Amino acid sequence: MTTTAPAGVLGSLLPPYVHCAEAFGPLDAGRLHPSEAAYIRDRSPRRRQQFTTARTLARRALAELGHPPVPLLPGPGGAPQWPSGAAGSITHTRGYTACAVTSTGRHVSLGIDAEPVRPLPHGVLDLVSSQDERRGLAALPVGEVPWDAVFFSAKEAVYKAVHPLTRRWTALAAITVAVHPDGTFTARHPHHDNVGTGQWGVHRDILMTALALPPTA
Repeated sequence: MTTTAPAGVLGSLLPPYVHCAEAFGPLDAGRLHPSEAAYIRDRSPRRRQQFTTARTLARRALAELGHPPVPLLPGPGGAPQWPSGAAGSITHTRGYTACAVTSTGRHVSLGIDAEPVRPLPHGVLDLVSSQDERRGLAALPVGEVPWDAVFFSAKEAVYKAVHPLTRRWTALAAITVAVHPDGTFTARHPHHDNVGTGQWGVHRDILMTALALPPTA
């Protein structure tokens, strides 16, 4: 059964003027614009369902900003091309899809990511982290959450937030992240100086991370 998440789940990780829409399961009532339907037509049924759910949620969130329904086709790197004056991010994992949007007058970009609450597959952490980062993870309290999954998700959120601004592919290993037990993470990106602090949390066995980038001075 599909349920729409309460506004406080993802929204609690982002500033109050970021509009979020979430769903646990597919939204059967969602519809695509003709250009979106043409884009996704040849993909697998599962991918088409993910795409439809994500676009439905994105239009709901954009409506709260006053934007009319518009096609949200992927741009360079695969992220949606948001309407003028809006910035946003979409994420999905098994059983969960979410979108967050905001006015570019508030934040220049957003990055959100969702992952299952379980440790990373063997070998993945070594590919995306430095020795210093692994030492930092090893020093965190044992048994609270899979810290490597929080770490990976935080890097994904940072990548999603920065890529629309730079249009440059960046390896996750080049992004520096430190995870903190208080529900925050700090990050540095090699191609963007103003990343700062993001938030993480867990709900219904789903790990969520979120980052909002303020306008540059």
